Parts: sequence; structure tokens; C-alpha cells
Amino acid sequence: MVAIIILVILAILTAIFIAVYNSLVVKRKRVQNAWSQIDVQLKRRHDLIPNLVNAVKGYMKFEKETLEKVIEARSKAVNAGNLQDRMKAEGELSGFLSRLLVVMEQYPDLKASQNVTQLTEELTSTENRISYARQFYNDTVMKYNTALEVFPSNIVASLFKFKPYPFFEISSEAEREAPKVNLDF
Repeated sequence: MVAIIILVILAILTAIFIAVYNSLVVKRKRVQNAWSQIDVQLKRRHDLIPNLVNAVKGYMKFEKETLEKVIEARSKAVNAGNLQDRMKAEGELSGFLSRLLVVMEQYPDLKASQNVTQLTEELTSTENRISYARQFYNDTVMKYNTALEVFPSNIVASLFKFKPYPFFEISSEAEREAPKVNLDF
């Protein structure tokens, strides 16, 4: 009788252990999927930037520094290695793109250009998608990272070396810095 009770308890504990492990794996996969969704939008943005820069180059002769910073930030973002470096580089790129869009507002000829208007709309739409995907990713990371810390899943997580994922935060100097507009024509 005691042996049966012990076997039942072991069976229940094993089932709980398996359920917790599977739950952690599912949450980790959701985080990876959420990052993949961001990655798709970031690739789209990376593809749009050279077209936008080329389209505005002729109009923005006095804003060469802004354009160079956007191109440099894009290059860093494309070539970033690990996830955290990529997030940091993408944050800087977002800041410089925001500055570029603000500076572009100072050029009436740009607003009248159909090509620039279309590219700006596509970039704005992509930025909105990135923002939504980033929010979804961060929500998913929060659920996963919380599961790594609460009992009993923290025991399973430590046994199988589940690691937390970083949040995708944008806090770059480029975002904090006010755009400089050169009005010397």
C-alpha cells in the first residue's frame, strides 16, 4: 500500500516536472518567434533606408551629417553580432531615423516629391510594425523571464540552464539628442 502511494506521488511529481519543462520550452520558443517577427521588420527597414537616403540626398545638401549618421547606424545594425548588440544598434538607428524624418520636414521640395513621400510612408509604416513587434516581444520575454523565477518552474529552469532573454529597449543617445537643422541656404 505504501509502495503504491509512493509510486503515485512520484508519477504526479514526474508529470508536474514534465509539464513545467514543456511550458518553459514553449515560452522560450514564443520569445524566439517574437524576435523573428521583429527581425523581419528590421530587414524591411534596412532595405528601405538606402532608397530613402538616395532619394533625399539631392535635396538635403546641408544635412550631410544626418544622412551619414543614418547610413553608419544602419551598417552597425546590419552587422551587429549577438542579440543585445543588435538591439542596441537598432535603437541607435531608430533614433537617427527619427531625426532624419524631423529634418526632412524642413524641406518643402522633399514633401512634394512623390518618391520621397512614398518611401517615408513605407518607413513610417515599418517603424509602426517594429514598435508593435517590439512590444509583443517584450511582453513575451516578460512572461518567459517571470516563469524562470517563480516556483516550481525556477527549479526546472535552473536544472536545464534556461537563460533569461533581454528586453528590447530603445534608449540611445541619438533619440535624446535634438535634431540640428541647418537653414543656411
